[in-house]
Amino acid sequence: MSHDSDALVFFGASGDLAHKKIFPSLHALVSRGVLDVPVIGVAKAGWTLDDLKQRARESVETHDAAFDKLLGLLRYVDGDYADEATFTELCRQLGGAVSPLHYLAIPPSLFGAVVEQLDRCGAAKDARVVIEKPFGHNLATAEELNRVLHSVFPESSIFRIDHYLGKEPVENIVYTRFANTFLEPLLRREYVDHVQITMAESFGVQGRGRFYEEAGTIRDVVQNHLLQVLALLGMDPPSEHGSEAMRDEKVRFMRSLVPLKPHDVVRGQFIGYLDEDGVAPNSTVETFVAVRLHLDSWRWSGVPFLIRAGKNLPVTATEINVVLKRPPQRVFDPGTPNKIRFQINPDVIVSLDVRAKTPGETMRGHDVSLDFDENASDDMEPYERLLGDALKGDQELFARQDTVEAAWRVVDDILDNATPVHQYEPGSWGPAEANKLLPRGAEWLPPKISGDQS
Repeated sequence: MSHDSDALVFFGASGDLAHKKIFPSLHALVSRGVLDVPVIGVAKAGWTLDDLKQRARESVETHDAAFDKLLGLLRYVDGDYADEATFTELCRQLGGAVSPLHYLAIPPSLFGAVVEQLDRCGAAKDARVVIEKPFGHNLATAEELNRVLHSVFPESSIFRIDHYLGKEPVENIVYTRFANTFLEPLLRREYVDHVQITMAESFGVQGRGRFYEEAGTIRDVVQNHLLQVLALLGMDPPSEHGSEAMRDEKVRFMRSLVPLKPHDVVRGQFIGYLDEDGVAPNSTVETFVAVRLHLDSWRWSGVPFLIRAGKNLPVTATEINVVLKRPPQRVFDPGTPNKIRFQINPDVIVSLDVRAKTPGETMRGHDVSLDFDENASDDMEPYERLLGDALKGDQELFARQDTVEAAWRVVDDILDNATPVHQYEPGSWGPAEANKLLPRGAEWLPPKISGDQS
């Protein structure tokens, strides 16, 4: 479908996601002239339309003309998602809309009931549906979720939203790769020794212990965010311009990843996690994980890809380091290997770490970082970008069914208690056991942070 949606329905209108992300994004879309259709909130909260508008006021900081317009677009339906009467009223509120966008900002356990009710009342015809991650709990549940969605919606109408893919720095990875002639030839097995991706958070679970008990770090950020980032770094260039060509290459890369086995995984849990609210006293859920991935592909054969992610680490940052092989002959002092660095957070940086001669009489060198791009702020918040794309029917930044299932296949064998969990001190870089995953002579590279972090 190439037409724009003529209504936006968001289920879970009384929830935390709506308060923190959806209302501010709707306000921004109205401000840019992208959103000018009815916006219908649905929830079981005992609310009225006035309550929904008050929630919007509490959520949006700037109450300008665009905010007043957003209030005028709002509608509200209160009711149980299992009650047919709720969807009868929804259809009445939709009025003459024929191509609505349904955003399911609700727990995955409710997806099936809502999708079936939308189909039964006729609100799914020529419609689009947006669903939030997690897209399943493992491969089997992901396949079942896709079966339920496809029983009502074609794949071209399903938008699996992963806010990480809407971040400008993440898009910058693939743009920088394919827009610069000098860079792309280096990203292959002939030149790359190994690749490291670090996603560090200096805070803990922040009161979300119950959620983390269900997820853990592998499900929370590795299976989705970090494998998607890895695909953008490692995939081949698309043969043509367009969202499907890009997504075709992404799934081709994901399918070339060799499924993880226990010997390529180290899990950790920060000391104090067991004292968090909602956490089982004997929990073995990981708050840190390091994995070593290999690819069965011509471009990357023999190159290890290392990912580590965790909470209560020294900094909050996400960074990719492509470590290049050393020169074949040691003419000067060995120094450190060249690196191509992509920082996603807290700054947007693409840099090349090289060796340069140190001034003086001796032929000795030092490391120099050549920064090609630096921008500390995003022009558009991820949810604003992604909801705007969904309204237009642009799927490029959304996860496709085959990509989601391919990512689950990579981690399926190492979920839950496939490996022991090692304790680590808050503020450290995780358990020392993670070092065993590194190639000989290598060490984990901490993100380069400029300035102080709050």
